[in-house]
Amino acid sequence: MQLTESHKEYWRKNLRITGILLAIWFVVTFVVGYYARELSFNFFGWPFSFWMGAQGALVIYVAIIWYYAHYMNKLDQEYHVHEEE
Repeated sequence: MQLTESHKEYWRKNLRITGILLAIWFVVTFVVGYYARELSFNFFGWPFSFWMGAQGALVIYVAIIWYYAHYMNKLDQEYHVHEEE
């Protein structure tokens, strides 16, 4: 099957947003966790490192999932590959 220019553009946008969101995931999971001891300021009355490890990372993961689903729904409709309801 020969891919059209529209298909290539769709996948280019898909891969770009996936790469950006994976980079955010990596920073939240590994970089912030690695430097957590140096993050010694208070955030809503708790040490920031504790808050980021216990709550912040989970909130960011859910936001990443929501944004990806929202973005891909818009992209699917733009390129007419969305599922019929």
